[in-house]
Formats: sequence, structure tokens, C-alpha cells
Amino acid sequence: MMQILDLRNSAPGDPLDLPRPDLGAEGPVADVRAILAEVRLRGDAAVREFTERFDGVVLGDLRVDQSEIDAAPGRLSRDLLAGLTEARDAVDAFYRHQAEEIGLYVRGGIEVQHLLLPVDRAGVYAPGGRAKYPSSVIMTAVPARVAGVASVIACVPPSPDGTLPVELLAAARLAGVDEVYRIGGAQAIAAMAYGTESVARVDVIVGPGSKWVSIAQREVRGVVGVPAAFAGPSEVVVIADETTPVDWAAIDVIVQAEHGPDGLAWLITWSEETAHAVASEIDRLVAASPRRAETESTLNGGGYVVLVDSPERAMEVSNAIAPEHLEILTDSADELLPLVRHAGAIFLGQLGPASVGDYIAGPSHVLPTFATARFSSVLGVEDFTRRVHAVRVREEGIGRVAQSVAAIATAEGLPAHAESVLMRIGEPTWSRP
Repeated sequence: MMQILDLRNSAPGDPLDLPRPDLGAEGPVADVRAILAEVRLRGDAAVREFTERFDGVVLGDLRVDQSEIDAAPGRLSRDLLAGLTEARDAVDAFYRHQAEEIGLYVRGGIEVQHLLLPVDRAGVYAPGGRAKYPSSVIMTAVPARVAGVASVIACVPPSPDGTLPVELLAAARLAGVDEVYRIGGAQAIAAMAYGTESVARVDVIVGPGSKWVSIAQREVRGVVGVPAAFAGPSEVVVIADETTPVDWAAIDVIVQAEHGPDGLAWLITWSEETAHAVASEIDRLVAASPRRAETESTLNGGGYVVLVDSPERAMEVSNAIAPEHLEILTDSADELLPLVRHAGAIFLGQLGPASVGDYIAGPSHVLPTFATARFSSVLGVEDFTRRVHAVRVREEGIGRVAQSVAAIATAEGLPAHAESVLMRIGEPTWSRP
């Protein structure tokens, strides 16, 4: 099930040609583009057709009635309601703590006020299909609310009977979502990006999903704001050694693999004994898992046990993968942390599995996948805001910079730029009447 990659005896710094999941090259991209074009052209009619084709559901109203959303929390068990509420509060508290303090920059008579202006309307996507993810609603909608977004909508794939799970509706209610639509897949991204008769277009789209959903988000970037991260199928790298409990390492590899196909689940170790013990335990746990089919689909296509010569080489391999989740389950976790260059989220020590981050640590679980952790970050308040600066020039300031502005503008062949500042200091050149 887990493939073995023996990278021992390779020199530190040697290039690493590591396997990566295949997003399907141009096939899915072409299909996604066709879906986007149809929804853009035909609106609700195309959304309903694609929902029937891909989800097997014939839809009437696309929007969930507000009374159904309002009633959802009361239909949950006490424990689940408490858990979702705690998750909501944890995410809210983290992002309020993280919020950047906007101040005033002053230099030589020029004042620059930094502003963070929220977008008017945000769309969040919560995946469905093999599982239901109320946590994804919380992890996307709450940062939007902290950012000050006026209207937040959610799109969720419908169940076979056309309804949405009560857990998702309850999460939407707790997170302050304004509108919920029973739409999934690329057609949901298209509806939010372009707008339809039922769905008013949004300014930003966020949220994890299948490769189809992630490709669709990438394709509509430029029409709406979409974070640079490719929030696709789930990934984990677990770094372990002889100090790591074997069953903990094994279950943590499985945690992300149970989401289903196209993801990555890697174990990296410099202990051959640990490699064999953990691989054997993974086989045992997968055989007993209630989600055996989904877990095997990930491990068969993207599951690897990597043997290296040293902790330093293990970190080189991890950085080359640039995983969504990185767990360092060794006694030396704090020593290895400075060697991390590329990862969506890092979990240090043996008591913090990625599942804590998935639900309740505070930061969003919407993280970069498919190696986009090389240049992108966890979803945050900044993804729902625009940085704007307001400039005020005092008399001292215009006098100090006018000649510099004029000189640069003249060099660029833009005489009106130069004249606009020279007028203000009483030294116009060509604009006199």
C-alpha cells in the first residue's frame, strides 16, 4: 500500500525528484472551463443541469430557506453543538488576536494612513461527497466576519435527496453565514464568480475542495479574488524516529489520507526500524478503518515511506514536498523547526496531531496544497480585505519633495506630473497663462 522510497546515501543538497499527484493535466482543466462557460452563459439552468449530472440531484430552489438554517443548531447533539461552538470561538479569537494594527506613517510632512477595507461580499465553499465538513464552513466564514465582510454566502454540494446535512447548516448559523446554497463542484465556483439569477456574484471565493473545485477557483481568479494557495486534496508529511510512538505516527498518516483520492500521505524517517513498524501499523489500521476505501485510494496513489540518512535530510525532503500539513513527531521537534522552509501548517511534538489544527487550534484549516506552500499561506483575514493607503501632504512635505518628483517625472516624459507639484510650490514652468 505505502510505497518505499530509499533516499539514503544521496548527498545533502542533491536535487530531489519526488512523485506528486496528477491533477489530470488538460482533461479536467478543459472540462472545468466548459462548466464555467456554461454557467456564465446560462446561469441557474446550467447549475441545475450540472448538479443533476454530477450529483444525481434535481434541484428546485438553489438557496436553503433561512428558517431551516436557524433551526439547525437545535437539532444537534449537545456535544456536537458545544464542539462547533468551541471551534467557532477559537477561530474568532485567533483572528481577532492576529488582526494587524493599522497606524499612521509620517515622514517629512507626508502622512500615509494604512487602511484595510473588507470586500463587500465573500463566497465560501465547503466540500461534500465522501464526508460532510461543518468545520470548513467555520474555518472560512469566521475569518471573513472578523475582516468585516458585509455579506457571506456558502455553497455546499447537496445530499442525494437534495438537502444539506444539518451539521453544515448549524455551522453556517454559528459562523454568521447570510445565505446558503445547495450547489457543489465547479458549477458552484462559477455561480459565485459570475452570478446567476439566484446567486449574486461575490468579490472573493475561498474554501477547500476536490481538484475540480480547486481548478475552477484558479480559472476564475481575476474575475474575483481567490487566494494564491491551491486548496485541493489533503496532504500530510509525518516525520518520525525511534522516539515516536508507532501507533501515533501511523494514525496521523491516515488522518489526512481518509479524505480520499489525489492527496499525499508521507512518512519520513532516518530509522529503518521505525519505517517498517509504522508501515505495518498503517496496514493494520487501514484494514480496520470505517473509511478504508477512501484511505486506500490516497495511500495507493500518494502514500510513501521515505528513508533518509539524517534529520537534516528529512527536512530537505519535506521542504521539497511543501506539504499542507507537516507533523514533526520527534523529541527533536524544536530543533528541526528552524529547518522548515515550505509547509502550510506545522505541528510540533507528539501530542499535537494535525486534527487539532483541522478543528480547534484557531488558525483556519484552509491551507496551501500541491506545493503552493512554496509561495502562499493559510487563509486569513487579509484574504478578505484590500490594503489601501490614504496620503496627506503638508506644506513642509510638498516643499521637500516637489523637485524630486518633478525630476523623475521629467525623465519619464510626463510633464503634467512634474507641473502638478511645481505649481504647488509656486514654480510652474509651462502651464502659466
